[in-house]
Amino acid sequence: MAQLGGLVAEDRVAADFARRGLDVVARRWRGVSGEIDMICSEGPVTVFVEVKSAASFDAAAQSLLPRQIARIRAAASEYVSSLPAGQDSEMRFDVALVDSVGRIEVLENALGP
Repeated sequence: MAQLGGLVAEDRVAADFARRGLDVVARRWRGVSGEIDMICSEGPVTVFVEVKSAASFDAAAQSLLPRQIARIRAAASEYVSSLPAGQDSEMRFDVALVDSVGRIEVLENALGP
């Protein structure tokens, strides 16, 4: 059931990002290092998106643990190695929080450079 809720949250976030003009390049991209919920492009910038859903925005944000952040960074590094600019690619890490009523709050560059 939780996985289904996560898929619905990801669908809502993908639609929100597309409405805001970002191109959704991949969903649930999996590399050796792990999975990234969504990869988007915003012009020259590759945007890695972690989607977290819970009863509230605070609860969703608190569910992002340091171990997950390390996994996301490692997977992103793996992904950009396939891009023409490689590790010099422009990128950012966003966290999309989804609450129990489906509202979305996007924290841009939430995981820093």
